[in-house]
Amino acid sequence: MNTQAPFTLRARNPDVLECIANLSNDEVFTPPGFAGRMLDTLAEAWAADHSGANLWADPTVRFLDPCTKSGVFLREITRRLVEGLKEQIPDLQERVNHILTQQVFGIGITRLTAMMARRSVYCSKHANGPHSICTRFTTEEGNIWFERVEHTWKDERCRYCGAAKSVFDRGEGVETHAYAFIHTDDIKNRMKEIFGGDMQFDVIIGNPPYQLDDGGFGRSASPIYHLFVQQAKNLEPRYLSLVIPARWYAGGKGLDEFRAEMLNDNRLREIHDFPDATDVFPGVQIKGGICYFLWDRDHRGLCRVCSYVKQERVSEMERPLLEEGADVFIRYNEAIPILEKVRAHREPSIKGIVSTRKPFGLPTNYIGKSKPFPGAVKLYQNGGVGYVWRDELTTGHHLIEKWKVLIPYLGSGSDSFPHPILGRPLLGEPNSACTETYMCIGPVPDEMSATNLTTYISTRLFRFLVLLQKPTQHAPRRVYTFVPMQDFSKPWTDEELYAKYGLTQDEIAFIESMVRPMDLTSANQNGKDWTDDEE
Repeated sequence: MNTQAPFTLRARNPDVLECIANLSNDEVFTPPGFAGRMLDTLAEAWAADHSGANLWADPTVRFLDPCTKSGVFLREITRRLVEGLKEQIPDLQERVNHILTQQVFGIGITRLTAMMARRSVYCSKHANGPHSICTRFTTEEGNIWFERVEHTWKDERCRYCGAAKSVFDRGEGVETHAYAFIHTDDIKNRMKEIFGGDMQFDVIIGNPPYQLDDGGFGRSASPIYHLFVQQAKNLEPRYLSLVIPARWYAGGKGLDEFRAEMLNDNRLREIHDFPDATDVFPGVQIKGGICYFLWDRDHRGLCRVCSYVKQERVSEMERPLLEEGADVFIRYNEAIPILEKVRAHREPSIKGIVSTRKPFGLPTNYIGKSKPFPGAVKLYQNGGVGYVWRDELTTGHHLIEKWKVLIPYLGSGSDSFPHPILGRPLLGEPNSACTETYMCIGPVPDEMSATNLTTYISTRLFRFLVLLQKPTQHAPRRVYTFVPMQDFSKPWTDEELYAKYGLTQDEIAFIESMVRPMDLTSANQNGKDWTDDEE
């Protein structure tokens, strides 16, 4: 066997796995450097738990990538094991055979990616082919398995992943995207069926598909990455490390139960947080950023939280996943002491006067009449103002004749900082309403109170506290939970708020590095454009 050919990929410039394009939004390939970072984290934990032992020098450890695409994790694991097991298994061919037949396992997410993974790991799309670096396999798939799996339909949805039958009930020539790892009630038995024998994996690591797009163009796409996390835990590995979207911290469609489960699991040992996903996946926009975590079956205690900008670590802290009284994960370590100082005043949350979506029952695409008419209510709508009959407003009747403040439901979609967080607020006078384009804050007693409320919203501290619960551009009622009420008989400035809550210069500097100033005087008084331009 040529002792050089199998393991020279990393020496080439560029690495082929750095260059391949993503197949779709749910098939995002992991760059080799980032996969290496995750494996470094894993190896550090292993050494800490095993008296400094080298993970890559242990011939008994089994690894599983349950959602392999390019094969980068399996390739990098194999490369490290080949180096680490030199002394224990001196013969290179014997060493490679042992690693690939006994230690490294994968499940492809599609037929194409399974072949790609085999090519990356075995140097052949057929594990038993003449060019394969392993000489012991008798099947084409080796230990990187893929078979077409069908969805299990119930009430027009797959009972495992929620896929819509109308979209994913496909013919033989099209991928079903029914991922084998999550389409089973008994994952341990399924692993026996796939790989044979009793399979106990020490490490599960990978980058699962993030969502199933039912044609909602992202907004209505259903997340599925949490199903991979839950299923992997059911296999009871020693360690679990997956890279997933970070929006689960405080939001995400249908993720409330998953978030509660994760944040109350004291086996979560580390979270590595990347607020801007393009720092990790160039050219791929994942709102709210991404993270990878290390779950340790035997860990009980605090979580090490590491934050990154441009892949450089900017902060690190061991802390609880849930701060007292919170039900979301606060991603910024620097925010913890700031929030503690604000909450020490025990003021009620402004969330108590923030409306739900559709404050008056009208959707975003509703357009009122262009000119006023007798008995009309002024309507702030997408693109300007219109006029509507009062009986068309199905909710929010107590707000119609009161002063209130309207604020866009969609804030900035940028993941780079500083940015405005929220769109500019708008005064809502008596005899006015709005469509779903806006949220409503109020009522307040008079015009002066409403104006003073807008000055509070324009402060960086107000919007920073919103940011802690706002993983995407959407700003529903819950994102205002950490924002305290104030006395709106007077206007507010950041300087007054910083002094009130006793913030240090470092804390102020952090807030101002995250939140852009807001100029209320430049707001369009016709209600045509209330959201700050993207940077």
